Amino acid sequence: MKKRNLLTCALLASLLALAGCKDAADTPAAAASAAAPVPTVSIAAIASEAKGFTVGSAISVRTVYVFFDPQCPHCAELWQQAKPLKSQAKFVWIPVGLLNPSSGPQGAAILAAADPAAAMDAHEASMAAKTGGITATGDLAAQKAAVDANTKLMNRFQFQGVPTIVAKHAVTGELVVKEGALPTAMLAAALGLQPPAPAN
Repeated sequence: MKKRNLLTCALLASLLALAGCKDAADTPAAAASAAAPVPTVSIAAIASEAKGFTVGSAISVRTVYVFFDPQCPHCAELWQQAKPLKSQAKFVWIPVGLLNPSSGPQGAAILAAADPAAAMDAHEASMAAKTGGITATGDLAAQKAAVDANTKLMNRFQFQGVPTIVAKHAVTGELVVKEGALPTAMLAAALGLQPPAPAN
């Protein structure tokens, strides 16, 4: 009889302990530690906070934002694939520093160049030739701070990789967020632009 009572008490104690763990897991503190929801991507925030350089029609009402890392080969591919569409939209290329220690300084050097698009072309040619890319020289403190701010902005929106494309669809006006490089025709379709005419 005593053994049965002891077992019953032990069982009740275990159940109470488990109930206590469940209550602890349901507390506001535990709920707050759960994964936060992904923030809504804001084109207005990108337009006002990001520092990049523009390629394409400066007066176009269509703007495409591209977060890129200078050390990223997929970004280099997108750089080339986007060129045939630059007559239809303004592409704003936003350098970030994610992949290695060269990323931030090279992004700063591209921003600081008198002609950032030409500097990007030279950088990508150097990367393709396996010679390391553009060299960061001079006082680039302001541009390095801009790249750092761009990186924080990208992380704030929880984008998972580079390149990341953010725009409004040219036809529907819906938000477009694409990660990774796309061939020109697929990029045009994703953005609601006209595909380029095939080369003769």
